[in-house]
Amino acid sequence: MNETTSRAPATQPEIDPETVQLLTPEGEFSAHPGYPDRPDPDRLRTWYRDMVLVRRFDGEAVSLQRQGQLGLWASSLGQEAAQVGSGQALAPQDYAFPTYRDHGVVWSRGMDLVELLPMFRGTSLGGWDPNRHNVHLYTIVIGAQTLHAAGYAMGVQRDGAVGTGDPARDTAVITYFGDGAASEGDVSEAMNFASVFNVPLVFFCENNQWAISEPNERQTRVPLHRRATGFGFPGVRVDGNDVLAVNAVTRAALNRARAGEGPTLIEAFTYRMGAHTTSDDPSRYRSEAEVELWRLRDPIERVRAYLARNGHADEAFFAEVDAEAAKVGARARRECLALEPPAPETMFDHVYHEPHGTLAAERAWYAEYRKGFAAGGVR
Repeated sequence: MNETTSRAPATQPEIDPETVQLLTPEGEFSAHPGYPDRPDPDRLRTWYRDMVLVRRFDGEAVSLQRQGQLGLWASSLGQEAAQVGSGQALAPQDYAFPTYRDHGVVWSRGMDLVELLPMFRGTSLGGWDPNRHNVHLYTIVIGAQTLHAAGYAMGVQRDGAVGTGDPARDTAVITYFGDGAASEGDVSEAMNFASVFNVPLVFFCENNQWAISEPNERQTRVPLHRRATGFGFPGVRVDGNDVLAVNAVTRAALNRARAGEGPTLIEAFTYRMGAHTTSDDPSRYRSEAEVELWRLRDPIERVRAYLARNGHADEAFFAEVDAEAAKVGARARRECLALEPPAPETMFDHVYHEPHGTLAAERAWYAEYRKGFAAGGVR
């Protein structure tokens, strides 16, 4: 990761016959024989709003970190279609295991994005109850969430919540990871477990081209979705900036999982427009010309173009969404600045699941120790 790598920008969109695409970067619909979905104006307006609001929140969080209000932030800029399109394909009973930049996924599961801020501000160890929206806590350890997801999917299978034919009971699990994480042993182990036990798990790889600072050609010799063949289950590559195609491909994979037909690997071919995190400087390893090429494939603009061209949304609709996004940004800032450091004693709260005598004694001693400071002296 220490070696600076740069490459010449592509001159044509990197969409090949293996890649499922329904909306072109210009916002034109193109039918696909394997995925007969056609644009639904109501859904596209909803997804457009989702992507705009998530982007505005993400941008505000980046600014908050730059101003010292967050310790770190991993931006999702440019990956909104991959996250919203897949997240909106999930059924209520499905369970998601995200990585650390899947803000569009947690939004699609009904979470308040403000709940993401305490962990990055350092006032919480996680920030939310995973079972409230069936979305696990963000995983910072690269690739570890894929093993968590495989284990959870094995539990779903053993609970008999797959392949019953009951759409309210059959459950699928989805786990998200990046192209860099695909090089981790945990991901390979998770795929092997999922395949051998035929569990209801969808692996969703957000291939944003650069991992931390290494391009795809330093990560793999074949397209990532083809790795699934070696593990014995299907792999599909989708234009990750096409929310319609992402949703169609993910729904098909989730349906397959719920029916008891096993795992699928989806490679969403997208691009990380911002830095890997706010501690990264992407100008060290990629050219502005490459970034500009991907700006032309913006996931939000292609939906806007389709809606406007076909008379499904007017300027009043777009202005309304923009105004709502501004409120989202203002609230994110307000809520972030209002976060207070937790009481030091809370460090004892989540060490053990059940009450623990030694820990209780240590907590009592620490409380007495702190009282000495409050009294103006130290005992």
